[in-house]
Amino acid sequence: MAEPITTRQFHAAEHHPEVDLRHSGVTVRLLADAVDGLSLRDVELARQISAGARTLGVPAEPSAVQEVQVTIDALLVQEVRPFWRAVLGYQEVGEEDLIDPHSRGPSFWFQEMDALRPQRNRIHVDIFVPHDQAEARVAAALAAGGRLVTDQHAPTWLALADAEGNEADVASWMGRD
Repeated sequence: MAEPITTRQFHAAEHHPEVDLRHSGVTVRLLADAVDGLSLRDVELARQISAGARTLGVPAEPSAVQEVQVTIDALLVQEVRPFWRAVLGYQEVGEEDLIDPHSRGPSFWFQEMDALRPQRNRIHVDIFVPHDQAEARVAAALAAGGRLVTDQHAPTWLALADAEGNEADVASWMGRD
């Protein structure tokens, strides 16, 4: 039987979990303050949480794990971002990101452009999924009428578009030290 995870273990690992409890299930999201992105510590802690859930008979649903981010391409990021911060009621993080202070909505990332790209949308959605789920997610999108825009950063980042050219990037994450 797996040992339960304690609050002390979360703090010792510099983790502050977000727990989303709904009638359809429980989602635990790990956020490491000292690491930018998914770390091997995150993976190990997630394994411990999953082991505890299995002992309680709570099934895992890896295909449901994702992070959604809205990306806005802008020539004048520092002038555009305050509008979005105000209209969304979000908080600034660094010089490029806005986040929902209640962790309910997607984050917004502002990507600075050198020149206008009239042939492409300037707002698109980034969907981050576990590495072993990315291929299935892309295949489903293509089967649903999507098309590949670019695979320049494959296999970790693929740009797709719907029938009208609205774009979504499917990105996978893998553990880091």
